[in-house]
Amino acid sequence: MADASVAVAAAPQSIPALLARNVARLGGLPAYREKEFGIWQSWTWAEAQREIRELALGFLSLGIERGDFVAVIGRNRPAHYWAMIAAQMCGAIPVPLYQDAVADEMAYVLENCGARFVVCGDQEQVDKVVEVEDRIHHIEHVMYTDKRGMRKYDHGRMNALEDVKAEGRAGHYRYEAELDARIAELTYDSICVMLYTSGTTGKPKGVVLSNRNIIETAKNSSNFDHLRSGDEVLAYLPMAWVGDFIFSIGQAMWAGFTVNCPESPATMLTDLREIGPTYFFAPPRVFEGQLTSVMIRMEDAGRVKKWLFDHYMAVARRVGPNILDGKPVGLGDRLAYLLGNILVYGPLKNTLGFSRIRVGYTAGEAIGPEIFDFYRSLGINLKQLYGQTEASVFITQQPDGQVRSDTVGVPSPGVEVKIAENGEVFYRSPGTFVEYFKNPESTASTKDPEGWVATGDAGFFEEGTGHLRIIDRAKDVGKMADGRLFAPKYVENKLKFYPNILEAVVFGANRDRCTAFINIDLTAVGNWAERNNIAYASYQELAGHPKVYEMIQSHVEEVNKSVAADPMLAGCQVHRFLILHKELDADDGEMTRTRKVRRNVVETKFADLIAALYDGSGSVYTETEVTYEDGRKGKITATLRLADALVAPEQRMAAQ
Repeated sequence: MADASVAVAAAPQSIPALLARNVARLGGLPAYREKEFGIWQSWTWAEAQREIRELALGFLSLGIERGDFVAVIGRNRPAHYWAMIAAQMCGAIPVPLYQDAVADEMAYVLENCGARFVVCGDQEQVDKVVEVEDRIHHIEHVMYTDKRGMRKYDHGRMNALEDVKAEGRAGHYRYEAELDARIAELTYDSICVMLYTSGTTGKPKGVVLSNRNIIETAKNSSNFDHLRSGDEVLAYLPMAWVGDFIFSIGQAMWAGFTVNCPESPATMLTDLREIGPTYFFAPPRVFEGQLTSVMIRMEDAGRVKKWLFDHYMAVARRVGPNILDGKPVGLGDRLAYLLGNILVYGPLKNTLGFSRIRVGYTAGEAIGPEIFDFYRSLGINLKQLYGQTEASVFITQQPDGQVRSDTVGVPSPGVEVKIAENGEVFYRSPGTFVEYFKNPESTASTKDPEGWVATGDAGFFEEGTGHLRIIDRAKDVGKMADGRLFAPKYVENKLKFYPNILEAVVFGANRDRCTAFINIDLTAVGNWAERNNIAYASYQELAGHPKVYEMIQSHVEEVNKSVAADPMLAGCQVHRFLILHKELDADDGEMTRTRKVRRNVVETKFADLIAALYDGSGSVYTETEVTYEDGRKGKITATLRLADALVAPEQRMAAQ
């Protein structure tokens, strides 16, 4: 046994092997925390291993076989991470699903992977599985974490996860040898997890990732940012997303840091402040939402407090990033920044839960440079990374001292990146996925025989710095009718910097000018309306108010001035816009579960609105199908106003 332990510690080949290594090295340190009923509960590495083994033994008692797929549906909870690791111990493959997916979306994944076992978080998730079982006949057993509301269900093929663990404890003499044998069989090339793409352009694809993919990526990225066992993370992003898997399982297992699970999405910000993570990841929408909240509060603040905020944020924007990067800053500016930290930045970071952040990342979508610079000016070491599910996340990262808002950094350790003649970015690395499940055609079209993967993104390396700049999705980057470059995401990110704008979709490929759809942020605009004595009864009514249009028009025109300053993209200024009568919604198919706009769906669904933007109409009547929270379908009607925006003079290149 001693020799076996040394071998595992020396070269862990799987997540269960890393768990054993952490127990040997860090057994008494906290591995997982969960807040439930307002109280934080904690498990050490040794305690977590015991829970996971009991669950794995329980899975064996249910008849789980090597190669089986185990679906996991629910919010971030230690029990759900343990279920995925327990499945791996049994030689099975975990498949986390988005907990907010509707039953039909869930049915597609369950059918595609052929899951025999499903672990559900609560009654809501169980109900979705029960709803689709008449179509999917290979599900043999459903387990659930939360027992509330489950008493009257048919438990012939259904059990509480705690009861499965109890069965494992009771039968451990029968199953211990088999479990140890299966763990010993795991190698670097064994499948670690299958994660489904967000399905931006079509049906989601199952991305098969091996232990090699996850462990090598976790090792390289952890070493890059010097992650260690004393770090703390908050696990709140969808478990079905590759980012959560690499941070909350891959890097957590490699570095041995503590994974903290909030009580619910509603309490996430409160729990974030209580934990004060040292390592934090969030997609741009989270940072955008927090910035919106800050700006709303400052609009309601007293005159003195508002003046202090505006004055010291001006100081922060001027010198904060340079101080963070260790660059020379004058004594007067340093003193002003220090005073600002006492009066403004420190209390603000504490309110946001960012006081202890040593490393922060954003990815998934491009973040607006103004938003990015705001957080860095506060002294938060926020960086950008560029990645994909197929890369086990990491393609490029920003080294400390080389952080900028307009690049995504240099290739991550172990990653090779090249730019094709058409500008598309390609990479290969130890994290490169094995295959798309049951989809050899897509695998072959995405990954060539030499291991190079087509990202679908257009970009280029800067001369001198070697940093990668991503322009947009390659399929979205096009030309205007006059041949100038069209990059919608560049403009959309600038629009979304304004707290009043939640989402923007820009059109213009092969056309003579750009136009845009705008979604207002109901919280921010509603707060503004309240301060300005504007009454409204619904999102639709507020979105159509003339004063809201005036406000959004001013934002669009400010963005046009900014876009005009870039000679390469100056043709992307927005000439006309409308404010949509509904929020773009994943339930209506207009966005993915990771909040990426499905452009093809939007263009098809709202073709009448796009046509009106280009034919000079002053208004347009439209009917739109929507999905209500209970799953019912309905229609909403609206007559939308179309508004013009001033276009700024373009700045010509010096050579011209």
